Amino acid sequence: MKIGVIGTGYVGLVTGTCLAELGNSVVCADIDSEKIWKLNGGIIPIYEPGLEDLVKRNRKEGRLFFVSSIKNCVEDSEIIFICVGTPQGKNGVADLSYVESAAVSIAESMNGYKIIVTKSTIPVGSTHRIKKIMTSRIGNKCEFDVVSNPEFLREGEAVNDFMIPDRIVIGADNEKSRKIMENLYGGISRTNRQILFTDIRSSEMIKYASNSMLACRISFMNELSRLCEKVGADVKEVSKGIGLDNRIGPRFLQAGAGYGGSCFGKDVRALINTMGENSVECSILDAVDKVNLFQRKLVFEKIKSLLGSISGKKVAVWGLSFKPKTDDMRDAPSIDIIRSLQLMGAKITAFDPVAVENSRKILLNVEYAEDMYSALDGSDALVVITEWNEFRNPDFSRMKSLMKSPNIVDARNIYSPIDMAKEGFNYIGIGRGIK
Repeated sequence: MKIGVIGTGYVGLVTGTCLAELGNSVVCADIDSEKIWKLNGGIIPIYEPGLEDLVKRNRKEGRLFFVSSIKNCVEDSEIIFICVGTPQGKNGVADLSYVESAAVSIAESMNGYKIIVTKSTIPVGSTHRIKKIMTSRIGNKCEFDVVSNPEFLREGEAVNDFMIPDRIVIGADNEKSRKIMENLYGGISRTNRQILFTDIRSSEMIKYASNSMLACRISFMNELSRLCEKVGADVKEVSKGIGLDNRIGPRFLQAGAGYGGSCFGKDVRALINTMGENSVECSILDAVDKVNLFQRKLVFEKIKSLLGSISGKKVAVWGLSFKPKTDDMRDAPSIDIIRSLQLMGAKITAFDPVAVENSRKILLNVEYAEDMYSALDGSDALVVITEWNEFRNPDFSRMKSLMKSPNIVDARNIYSPIDMAKEGFNYIGIGRGIK
């Protein structure tokens, strides 16, 4: 099939590349000409395991193209995916200006029947709104259908999530568009990956409900971790016990510094706003958001409890990205924690395997170390904020010899409090209330 993708950000680039890998001819368009120039030069703007090799292979084999002309992209395609950003606007409302602009550009370039696919995360009712915008521009000139096909891509696992998904959700309001989308994903569904067809509004809701449910689980464990500390329980053991119940399962039950990234916080707040607009009380999601923000303050307070006075102290930070296996700094807990430390006069030396360049654009007056150990030199404390695998089994003797004071705040619970005590560290985790 001939596929067009509007937007070459995280979702657009992964979607376009993986659709090309399935044998389709894919044209990805973006109004950012510099980004297109880089992509055509083999420069991938995001860190995502496996993606660069797929881009290079499909470009070489003539299935993947990058252009700055939306008109050419639309004219040459049968199915067009809208994959532009929907950043958080005022009061948590999703900003749909990029989506609406893409819809107008597509409408102005139509030259025959097309299916327009909303891949961007948009509030319930937005796909119908896009259809109205396009109809007002096109009139009776061309027939088209609009369907909802939300993305469920985890950063760091996006290629696998696209090619081997838990499910593919498609919201369509007629049989013609449903059949075409079924054919598009046929290569994936033949590997026993379920396609769930729904109405359009239910498809849009599934995306927000999925992310909000995962956020609920994280905030629940973070809130529970505070009680564990008070009563002497270990939240890691509690999490294991809960997760063994097959009605619950083990995923997203880890206490820590809270969630970040471009999805959970934004989507929770957008759903809160949608519920408010429809006069639906949302006490649960309000609490989820508040707990998550409080968790970052909690990490800061733990650092303060170890160091006493923070002014003039050198604090080493391991991990900057909001999660492992990505360079994404959007809404990363490290930002709030580091800035709070800096306001109190701390000097920060940080290390992250891939996120340093993005961090430099956001965090000022931070010294960046070349490796995890050099970040510790002369430090009064280490704060582990992102659970990269290389941090899990370090040389503790070397760490202790480099640090001025053996203080560790483990905001992801990757170490054992008992082991840390044996190694001679002053250790604080999250919810590790072991007596």
